[in-house]
Amino acid sequence: MAFGTNIRTWFEGSWHDGDLAVMKAADHGIWQGSNVFDGARLFEGMTPDLDLHCARVNRSAEALMITPTMDPAEMVAIIREGLKAYGPGAAVYVRPMYWAVDGSELGVAPAENSTAFAISLEEVAMPDFNTPTTLTTTRFRRPLLENSVCNAKAGCLYPNNARMLVEAKSKGYANALVTDIMGNVAETATANVFMVKDGEYFTPIANGTFLSGITRARHIKNLRAAGYTVHEAVLKYEDFRAADEVFLSGNFAKVTPVKEFDGTHYEAPGKYTTIARDLYWDFAKADAAKA
Repeated sequence: MAFGTNIRTWFEGSWHDGDLAVMKAADHGIWQGSNVFDGARLFEGMTPDLDLHCARVNRSAEALMITPTMDPAEMVAIIREGLKAYGPGAAVYVRPMYWAVDGSELGVAPAENSTAFAISLEEVAMPDFNTPTTLTTTRFRRPLLENSVCNAKAGCLYPNNARMLVEAKSKGYANALVTDIMGNVAETATANVFMVKDGEYFTPIANGTFLSGITRARHIKNLRAAGYTVHEAVLKYEDFRAADEVFLSGNFAKVTPVKEFDGTHYEAPGKYTTIARDLYWDFAKADAAKA
């Protein structure tokens, strides 16, 4: 079931109103999990970094051994055309995706040059910046590249994230702060994460166990350009317990303040979290003005 409304689907060369059925029961992507996607956003008339999200879905496909069939620039043009059907104030989640149709002789590996592609647009409101979230620990961890496709935004990775969320909610929290196999903080169950200590920003160093997000990279670039210090570092749970502020970074909300981590409380949204959000909005508006 979709989590948005006013859905539009691009498939086989045309836009369709509604949540179009695009997969068949024997498609490799449904029974062997060979599917990838990316997420971008329309909000306030802006689609920041849409080109980067479209380029990344091709890289994700290649990492999952699916043959990409669409040029990123073509994807951008199709998406912009599809978004014209929405009102001027609409907030839309933009999801291009690939999956393998056929398998190899043994069925497990996807067959080369057997790829389907679709784009799903769903109207979903931007979360309220003044409604912070909460975090707890989880016993589930991020996998390694040696045993999972950590270098792709792949559907097969998300059941592990779902386990993290369900565990967090069973403890009375909204999200989980997740470690890698070595016990170093990687991200949360749904987004990358930043912390602030003494006016400086810290985020877990990209070590290949989690997807280092496009929005995460944009925050780092914005903050450094504005003169703030941003450290990509090895971080432990103890660092987050000692932090002054914590916020999540992801395409869906851009910046989500955190008010609590397992009994440690933060000002939310804090001064530096608000700076990161304001800088992102300034970037998005400047980017939209150039389009």
